[in-house]
Amino acid sequence: MNYRTLGRTGWKISEISFGAWAIGGAWGETDDRESLTALHVALDGGVNFFDTADVYGDGRSERLLAKLKKERKEKFYIATKAGRRLPKQTVEGYSRKNLTGWIERSLKNLNTDTIDLLQLHCPHTEVFYRPEVFGILDDLVKAGKLRHYGVSVEKVEEALKAIEFPNVQSVQIIFNIFRQRPMELFFTEAQKKKVGILARVPLASGMLSGKISRTSKFAKDDHRNFNRHGEAFDRGETFSGVDFETALQAVDELKKLAPKNVSLAQLALRWILEFPAVTCSIPGAKRPAQVSENIAASDLPPLSPATLKKIRAIYASQIKPLVHQYW
Repeated sequence: MNYRTLGRTGWKISEISFGAWAIGGAWGETDDRESLTALHVALDGGVNFFDTADVYGDGRSERLLAKLKKERKEKFYIATKAGRRLPKQTVEGYSRKNLTGWIERSLKNLNTDTIDLLQLHCPHTEVFYRPEVFGILDDLVKAGKLRHYGVSVEKVEEALKAIEFPNVQSVQIIFNIFRQRPMELFFTEAQKKKVGILARVPLASGMLSGKISRTSKFAKDDHRNFNRHGEAFDRGETFSGVDFETALQAVDELKKLAPKNVSLAQLALRWILEFPAVTCSIPGAKRPAQVSENIAASDLPPLSPATLKKIRAIYASQIKPLVHQYW
């Protein structure tokens, strides 16, 4: 496992980290024992950064990470999020009372006195134009409730606005072969300000694993079943906003580019790591085998210029018209 520095925190974190949405919920049935085993496998493989949220299984994934910390002696970092407990996203919802309440709840779930990294969880765009919200987070850092804070965003616009606030240490944004816009401007600006970038949804909801087919079935509680068109939350969260058939066609072409003994998932993760601005990729996993496959991407050699060119061409011709200007 290779490590990169997260913003100005000084933390050296694993460039392949662990996204805990899947072990919390909204990805079909999960088994806590298997999820905990997957977390242990991640630690064994050098992962030291775990990303979760208070709404993943209504605190379920946070509590699993608390259990992991109790069972292991190694030092690792936990980033959680707050804001999606609002019944409807509004600027007014990000009040001192609400933020404090959400954070106290996460502290209890994580069984800790201080959260390593708290991220605003894809709030309304207008929140990024309200300095008072970030002032509340500054106060919570001073109070010892948070070590650092960052944001998780849907749009490049929000990412660029967020890094205007001097104490934002990280931005979590969808970045993968199907969502390439962040590298055009945002990466350069984030590097100038030494802000860490967490590449979320790196496998486009599993589409870039190469294991989804036209006959794949998803459980009723799996967002890949109920949020294809943004019925429950932003549609860009599901398959990165690319329609199912188009995505499968692109995947068929991408599979041909994977080197021998390299899976499409590993190719997709290695592609993300080609960008020095990215601190880490945070693929999700429910099973130990998925974790092992993901973390192996860190040790792969860089992709060839020819492969990178072909990936750009597939994006430009098939995917870009569908997603580029929306997020």
